[in-house]
Amino acid sequence: MLRNSLFSLVVSCLFGLQAWAKTTTYTDITEADSVLQLAASAYSESRFDDAAVLYEQVLANYGISAKVYYNLGNAYYKSGSVAPAILNYERALLLNPGDPDVRFNLEMARSRVVDKIEPLGEFLLVRWYNSLGNLLDSNSWAYISLGLFFLFIVSLFVYFFTRKSSLKKSSFFVGILAIFFSIFALLYSARQRDAIIHPDRAIVFSESVTVKSSPDQSGTDLFLLHEGTSLRIKSKLGDWCEIELEDGNVGWIEFKHIEII
Repeated sequence: MLRNSLFSLVVSCLFGLQAWAKTTTYTDITEADSVLQLAASAYSESRFDDAAVLYEQVLANYGISAKVYYNLGNAYYKSGSVAPAILNYERALLLNPGDPDVRFNLEMARSRVVDKIEPLGEFLLVRWYNSLGNLLDSNSWAYISLGLFFLFIVSLFVYFFTRKSSLKKSSFFVGILAIFFSIFALLYSARQRDAIIHPDRAIVFSESVTVKSSPDQSGTDLFLLHEGTSLRIKSKLGDWCEIELEDGNVGWIEFKHIEII
């Protein structure tokens, strides 16, 4: 029963991710490549605003892509638009969390943000767990999970049908490790996919915005945020959202001041 349930879960997750991945495929490769070439030419000629418009066109008409988000972030960064640059670097990381170039450029863009927010300390194991999960994207973790599950099935088969004691022991331990790491890989895959489908992080796009104690203009002023600051959305109420910063501070701002990652 456990074997069948886990297999169904892994396969459902994998097929769901493959279905989502189809939305990233360009509907017309030739036309998309043509626009991308125009964008690259504009970028190389330092026409960064034109390049950004063309990259936005590709994303809107042909589907999402980590590479295009990255290039769009570069175009915005070169044009001096810090918040859009951070937004698109963050979106690129959602699709390809292990890309070191995106992470480096994201940190460069963040260094130009006015608000210097010190994140709360994380427990060592939590930090290690999160870092490991960010090495690969959702689909890669799903494939790894499925491969490990198949290894578990093979080990189970060997355990029940071999007569050699040493082989039984080996297959038993291999099977235990395989199913254990398969579950972890599946959890990583589900977490990465959920971050894409149900994003709860955003970037401040207004030059400055006052965070309120309640979801209305009469609320007490708590603190000020500036363009490019990253935050997490805790809850929503009408045109307002409750936000939390990396340092643990919370408050309310209107949706018009932010862009969802």
